[in-house]
Amino acid sequence: MNTFHKFKNNIDGVEIPRRFNNPFYYSPHPLCFVAADEVREAIAGDEALFAEASKGKMFGVLVVQNVSGEVGYLKAFSGLLFGKNMYKGFVPPVYDMQSPSGYFKQEESRISAINSAIKDIEKSKEYISAVDALKAEKEKTEHALAEISLLFKANKEERRRKRESGLLSAEEEVLLIKQSQFEKAELKRVRRACEAEVADKEALVASFKERMAVLGSERRNRSIALQRWLFEQFRVLDANGVSKSLLDIFEERLSALPPAGAGECAAPKLLQYAYENSLKPLALAEFWVGQSPVGEVRRDGCFYGACKSKCEPILGHMLQGIDVEESALEKGGDISSVEVVYEDEHLVVVNKPSGVLSVPGVVGGMSVQQWLREEYLHSNDLFVVHRLDMATSGLLVAAKSVEMYKLLQKQFAERLVKKTYKAVLGGVPNNCEGVVELPLASDYENRPRQKVDYENGKPAVTYYKVLEKISYKGKQCALVCFNPVTGRTHQLRVHAASNKGLDCPIVGDVLYGVADERLMLHAASIQFEHPVSGKNVTITCEPTFFV
Repeated sequence: MNTFHKFKNNIDGVEIPRRFNNPFYYSPHPLCFVAADEVREAIAGDEALFAEASKGKMFGVLVVQNVSGEVGYLKAFSGLLFGKNMYKGFVPPVYDMQSPSGYFKQEESRISAINSAIKDIEKSKEYISAVDALKAEKEKTEHALAEISLLFKANKEERRRKRESGLLSAEEEVLLIKQSQFEKAELKRVRRACEAEVADKEALVASFKERMAVLGSERRNRSIALQRWLFEQFRVLDANGVSKSLLDIFEERLSALPPAGAGECAAPKLLQYAYENSLKPLALAEFWVGQSPVGEVRRDGCFYGACKSKCEPILGHMLQGIDVEESALEKGGDISSVEVVYEDEHLVVVNKPSGVLSVPGVVGGMSVQQWLREEYLHSNDLFVVHRLDMATSGLLVAAKSVEMYKLLQKQFAERLVKKTYKAVLGGVPNNCEGVVELPLASDYENRPRQKVDYENGKPAVTYYKVLEKISYKGKQCALVCFNPVTGRTHQLRVHAASNKGLDCPIVGDVLYGVADERLMLHAASIQFEHPVSGKNVTITCEPTFFV
């Protein structure tokens, strides 16, 4: 099977990458663009593959150099194609768990047989009849007890009236006492009899459920054991030739078991094949083909970083021994270009550059809050009131005391602060203005990405208006104004990129669109009530996208 592909297009003059790109945050190398185009062309030329890929699939390319110094590329897909993990021209899986005669498929069949056995019990006439009989007996018991209780209650009331009349003889009083005693005993007898009938039928239902519970426990234990066994078989190399199982990698790095599907993404497949065949990895890129998954923002032809939950620990091992570029997220932007645009004795407003964190994070260099405290005010009594995405530029409000911070934050929480953003979209929306209402939730497998989630997402509302149509890099784009009602993470970015929103990603959005020099999203205006003076404060700061 030919998996080392020579470039069909002329790549003379294209410089070979000096360092391997960070797989989670990158702009594709020119050779990756060429390789991806050739893969897409090959997919389009294969009718069956094109139909399958069009349903939505992540593909990957790895530019490599062989021992003869020849530069080519490998290609892979994430997960399965046509329900299989191998397809002509693509690298094989790290471990072939699809082999019909292999232990995984055989044990999977045994687990499936247990599932079938449980379903057979659930659907059996005997079980259904037993459940129905129990339900009927409980209803019969409830009715019988209610009826006799009602009768005895009426008798008790009649006895009370007779006693209150004062006309009862001693003999009649004795008879009433005996009647009361009899009815109490009779009620207990009827209750015991009913409970015995219910218990018999409950025991029959319980016998079925116990059989299902035993099968369920066996299924669970077998599934856990099979997963552990599988992750032990998935052994991946690093550039130094060190092999580790996924079980060991996730235990060492996260003290956890690998998630389902770990090791089956394109990136690990590509690196593993390169190491096993003495090919030097030069550059990696993963791109989407076909329809977007429900809720997620995946656009045909766009490049994406490797998934965090599955691939970050694996690639952390596999890239040992390779000189990998640090991501822009790790090094951060130019903090020196922070500009103070408003200040009084209570608060300060700055124009945050793209690529700079609002508050300190695990990575990203010095944040605005840190800069204000250490470089500008030389005081720790400074608190950034709200956040802007690291890639977003624009107005950021900070308070000079805890009291001021709480008062300002209350206005944000109550949605009394009016914010206006300006952005350049990589296309022109169908409507010149309107509102996008798409609930958002964290995409935990692909953090920090967000997704549209109608079940578990939080409400997110954005008003938009196209200000003008512009040409950018030969493409018709749109300068838009956003007025968010809510402030969810990546709200404007997802609302712009989603096919249920504007279907036009913001230019430079590496998470939901196409990388560029920067994310062209800017917080251009903010309006709030000054907590001390009570006056309306409106601050504006126009973007400088093309400067």
